[in-house]
Amino acid sequence: MGMMDIGEVAERSGVPPSTLRYYEEVGLIRSISRHGLRRQFDADVLLTLSLIELGKTAGFSLTEIAGMFGKDGRPDIPRDQLRAKADDLQRQMLDLRVLRDALRHVAECPAPSHLECPTFRKLLKAATRRRIPCSRSRIGHQGGQRPGK
Repeated sequence: MGMMDIGEVAERSGVPPSTLRYYEEVGLIRSISRHGLRRQFDADVLLTLSLIELGKTAGFSLTEIAGMFGKDGRPDIPRDQLRAKADDLQRQMLDLRVLRDALRHVAECPAPSHLECPTFRKLLKAATRRRIPCSRSRIGHQGGQRPGK
């Protein structure tokens, strides 16, 4: 396949040229030359862009994704980070299932008022317990304060 200019990469990948330039600026991808003012990329950039998109979809930051590529640009993905992210996603899936079930219950609850429904009250209590640690951890970040500073 050879080289592709930035327009062709954008068309084939669905990634806008401005994003491609930003990815190059932060070191996620590399152009191999220029033809006039247009950046030229090796065809392998499409695979790299797919990996970047997969990482973003999984919730990794661009900095974390950049750390998953070796100096030669080839993937060097730390498996411990993948396991940790998979564990995070598993927790999110559990939370989302609970939320889905709660919303379905609220939508179908025959009680005259949701506050009269014991199941709804249990769901509220469970939701509050899940959110308190998250809220507390944010308190230290308010007012320009950092934890440990």
